[in-house]
Amino acid sequence: MARDTQLLDQWGRPVKRAVLTQEVAGPTLGGVRSPLTGSPGDGLNPRRLAQILREAETGDPLRYLELAEIIEERDLHYVGVLGTRRRSVTGLDISVEDASADPIDVEAGKLIRDWVQREELQDEMFDILDAIGKGYSFTEIIWDRSMGQFMPTRLEWRDPRWFRFDRRDLRTPMMLDEHGPEVPLPAFKFITAQIRAKSGIPARGGLARPVTWAYLFKKFTERDWAIFVQTYGQPLRLGKYPTGASEEDRRTLFRAVANIAGDCAGIVPEGVEIEFIQTGQVSSSVQLYEQRADWLDKQVSKAVLGQTATTDAVTGGLGSGAEHRLVQEDIERADAKALAAAINRDLIRPIVDLNFPGHGRYPRVVIARPEAEDVTAWMQNVDTAVGLGLSVAEDDVYAKLGLRRPAEGARTLSKSAAIPSPEQSAPRVGTANDLQRPVKHPLNTQEALTASQGPATGVGKPQPRPEPIVPMADRMEAEAAPIIGRMLSRIEHLVAGAETLEEARDIILGAFPEIPVEDLTAFFAGGFAAAELGGRAEVAE
Repeated sequence: MARDTQLLDQWGRPVKRAVLTQEVAGPTLGGVRSPLTGSPGDGLNPRRLAQILREAETGDPLRYLELAEIIEERDLHYVGVLGTRRRSVTGLDISVEDASADPIDVEAGKLIRDWVQREELQDEMFDILDAIGKGYSFTEIIWDRSMGQFMPTRLEWRDPRWFRFDRRDLRTPMMLDEHGPEVPLPAFKFITAQIRAKSGIPARGGLARPVTWAYLFKKFTERDWAIFVQTYGQPLRLGKYPTGASEEDRRTLFRAVANIAGDCAGIVPEGVEIEFIQTGQVSSSVQLYEQRADWLDKQVSKAVLGQTATTDAVTGGLGSGAEHRLVQEDIERADAKALAAAINRDLIRPIVDLNFPGHGRYPRVVIARPEAEDVTAWMQNVDTAVGLGLSVAEDDVYAKLGLRRPAEGARTLSKSAAIPSPEQSAPRVGTANDLQRPVKHPLNTQEALTASQGPATGVGKPQPRPEPIVPMADRMEAEAAPIIGRMLSRIEHLVAGAETLEEARDIILGAFPEIPVEDLTAFFAGGFAAAELGGRAEVAE
């Protein structure tokens, strides 16, 4: 595709390269995109809240978005659990998968991989996840091409109050221009994220919508609680006036008792009795307010985190442990996949299309928590596979263990394999001293060969020349070690579960036909042939 060919975004909108480096949705002082907000949370009541939610679902979400922002500022529990959910995703690992092994795909993957290493990306993803609370978020991509490539220089969160949805379907995002009309979003300029708590139009999909009711009822409870505490903490002032007191005297008396402190004051004629009837103990009344506020907080925890154990744990509570954490991890994975999908669609694809026009294949950003894996069990499986004759790439083992392949000439730690001698492998009955005595293979040392020929008869006599069998045995020992090591590994794996020698014997006898011996048979056949030829050569010499 030529560079001057019209480029379209994923929705078929033409890309205007001159617009990419400009800010098109920033705040304005004289326009409709004002940074100043209203306060619909002041004096909130059920009737007013219902009206605000009704406006949002019919295409005017201004007051709903302002209320959602106010709830995050005024409800400490909600901002805590919502922040926990957002930060649990931004703290996950980010990786990039190439589209294929094609050189262009590898180059595109490297380009994306270098970009995601930016330290600012974590904060930018946190802003994108504003969609969890409000249902959607808009992040403007500010492009830079000073290095000859189109690359995002930063991602700017934009106030969702400056956006609308097309009135025909209430799903297609639109932007308010500087003078107020709704216009389509410019191509390749925005990351539009939608993370739904429920199915439906975006304006009804955010968590803030159901949380508004819990917030309202909780604020009523807190207000009543504050009034009760203030009243209970102040003494009751009761003024008495004599019979026949004038209206002016009564007003003066009331002002006196009312101005002492608080609202709990009154006046009565002398001889009049007032009886205060309590509905219960004071402690019970206090618990009523506290329990109602805590119950509402727990409902918010269930809505945001899917459980209550990580925020409202009860000692000894059923299921208040790892099971609740698993529920939170399920939500975390869903949020991570939704965030990665939005970034791949609205950011990664534009980067590739702008820098590799017409290529049509895209790397993929993956946001996920590394799965916990039992490395010990994995190595046992590798050991078993090798014992069965399968080939395992060393690079895979190094990568799994998090180790680097040693450089040439580097000092390394290793354990060499050795063929067990018959004395070491064959079971026999002996004493403790026998078990501690070192055993030597008679074919491994010159000392063993000399001992088999008898002691020397005098000083200065030439020592007998080593027979060809000695170096041949050493070579066979070294070359057969890997083959025998695999066989022994397989045998060890088979008898690992045996509890007695008899059970181990039966397991080995029953499984011996499955142990591969072809490689060892061929190896010994070659060794015996070489030994025979060497012996004939020695006789001939």
